[in-house]
Amino acid sequence: MLANKSANILSPCHTTSFYHAYIAMNNPLINPGLGTFFWMLVSFAILVFILGKWGWPMLLKALQKREEYITDQLHKAEEAEQRMQQLVTHNDEILRQAKAERDEIINNAKLTAQNIIEDAQRKATEETDRIVENARKNIEYEKLRAMHDLKNEIAGLSINIAEKLMQQELSDKEKSNSLITRELEKAHLN
Repeated sequence: MLANKSANILSPCHTTSFYHAYIAMNNPLINPGLGTFFWMLVSFAILVFILGKWGWPMLLKALQKREEYITDQLHKAEEAEQRMQQLVTHNDEILRQAKAERDEIINNAKLTAQNIIEDAQRKATEETDRIVENARKNIEYEKLRAMHDLKNEIAGLSINIAEKLMQQELSDKEKSNSLITRELEKAHLN
């Protein structure tokens, strides 16, 4: 069993791993020598100098422009929000005014309609009163005219009776009474 474990440790898969680990330890990039380390340090310093001289200012300038753009956009967004709030407030005020005007127009229309109805009722009452008064006057006029015509007719009859009485003998009283009675009956029949 022990032999089995040693065999597993030295299996070909494991030996390749040890080989790669050994090579990696001797790699000059992983374990650089003092000369390589010096030149790497000089190269890094040159890179930092070049980036510091030309790269960082451009990068910082781009970042500053980006920051200014973002700040400007935030400021514009705040202004737009304030304008929007003002517009909402203004629209609410206009809406309130429109509702007030609508209510006033409706109330005025109701008052006008009520005034028109009252005026029409008053005019109808006045017209009715005028028609009734005219009818009364016409009735009174027709009554007076009828009475006048009746008086004229009675006067005419009286004259006719008187003429006839005079033409007949005045001595015969019975004849004169019968003539008067007959003429009066004729007058009533007409």
